[in-house]
Amino acid sequence: MISDNSDDIHEAVRDRYAAAARAASQSTCCGPSGATELFGSPLYAQDEADTLPSGALKASLGCGNPTMLAALHEGEVVLDLGSGGGIDVLLSARRVGPTGMAYGLDMTPEMLELARKNQAESRLTNVEFLEGTIEAIPRPDETVDVVISNCVVNLSPDKDAVVREAFRVLKPGGRLAISDLVLSRALSEPTRALIGLWTGCVAGALVVGDYEAKLREAGFEEVSVETTRTFQDDDIVALAAELSLDADLPGHSDRGEVMAELDGAIMSAFVRARRPAKGTALKPL
Repeated sequence: MISDNSDDIHEAVRDRYAAAARAASQSTCCGPSGATELFGSPLYAQDEADTLPSGALKASLGCGNPTMLAALHEGEVVLDLGSGGGIDVLLSARRVGPTGMAYGLDMTPEMLELARKNQAESRLTNVEFLEGTIEAIPRPDETVDVVISNCVVNLSPDKDAVVREAFRVLKPGGRLAISDLVLSRALSEPTRALIGLWTGCVAGALVVGDYEAKLREAGFEEVSVETTRTFQDDDIVALAAELSLDADLPGHSDRGEVMAELDGAIMSAFVRARRPAKGTALKPL
């Protein structure tokens, strides 16, 4: 089980993604392993994949393709929250061209090391990877045109801080384009406490209406959450196997009870929003 302590959640997430980075560095197979492969395969067109280092593809643990969702343009500045092995940063850098810039932010040193290795292999120079958390983005106010993220916001123990920080760094008129997992209904507290479901991008996911409300409260407009797939039946069986769920917890009589609760509750989604073009400052705490 995992507590609601932010440090505990960060540590559990960091451990999982450090292991994923090490596996990607050592693996000779093509493609990621883990529960998010269920959510995001296939994510990228072959012509996109062909432009990327193999290490970036092996470390891809997302649930969508936010670079396509964002409709990036030449000269824009892009920031990827939770950039992992760098796949979406490298694709963004190619889309914004040499007059643009793509930043990746990650809190896991092993992922940053892998991402920088992938950047060197790609020979892209309009890229920078930053170490830090998505709850405290190390970028100045109003310096980013587009904030993207790929199945990472659900991992944060403080979503309010994440959306406020995204709003802060965006320029007026800037865009938020996120691929994420969302919920159709709230999960019970015992299920949310399963560490496998936290690091597997499920337990921390927001109910759709809550996601929209948090974005609007931070000051965003044109907010939309478009669900693209609902996970049921065999998907849930595969998820339970990938995450090695242990359902022998207080409040659950057996593994099947957890799986029944998850059936139909988990959805992948495109999340879009925009910072108003002018006249709207960051809301005070």
